Amino acid sequence: MELKDKIVALLDEKQIEDITVIDFKDNSPYLDYFVIGTARNGRMAKATISYLEDLCDEEGVSYRNSNSDAESKWYLFDAGSVVVHLFFDGEREKYNLEGLWKDLIKK
Repeated sequence: MELKDKIVALLDEKQIEDITVIDFKDNSPYLDYFVIGTARNGRMAKATISYLEDLCDEEGVSYRNSNSDAESKWYLFDAGSVVVHLFFDGEREKYNLEGLWKDLIKK
């Protein structure tokens, strides 16, 4: 199973809502996918990031977690070929990543 698929399964298991995958494979030399989801609150987002760290450790994948701000409503987790964006309600619509990359969304 591809890393992206494992990440999507984990997010689904952790009840992250409205999971969307944007495929950059043919459009970026730096990454293959964005995986975007909505977390209900900060505790849910932080716990999910911790599970993503565990998954990457198990898979031997290097990662970076760029969220040290307790007030953040957008959590970014960079696993190299897959970048995960976890938003709170409202923030996701504000930044509208799906709108920017709508032609690349995988159904």
